[in-house]
Amino acid sequence: TIAPDKEAIEKNMERAFVLCDKSAFNYYKDLAEKGYYNRAISGNVNQRIEVDSIHCNFNTYPYAVTTYAREFIVRQSNVTERSLVTTCTLQNSVRSDNNPQGFLMENFLVKENRDIQTYKR
Repeated sequence: TIAPDKEAIEKNMERAFVLCDKSAFNYYKDLAEKGYYNRAISGNVNQRIEVDSIHCNFNTYPYAVTTYAREFIVRQSNVTERSLVTTCTLQNSVRSDNNPQGFLMENFLVKENRDIQTYKR
């Protein structure tokens, strides 16, 4: 979830970067440079992700993962629903309080992020 709050966005991303390689940080930086987060804050836009399914191949290493989700961009006047498909690989890592799963996400890639529908609130 992304709320229109700069501090909340930065804290959540900081926590996420502990679990990822530089590929996820690069996506964040690119969106920040394009003004995505500033527009969300100034427009009072909320965004949430609902995961439909996660496919992980544990037969090969590093583990290949594909995530299928819906992204909801909630504005004052309407909601845009998008299809979101991402891929990455998982490397085994040390379990810790910050990483209880014991995986490091690498090679993060957004394969699809397209509008499905927009409807009034």
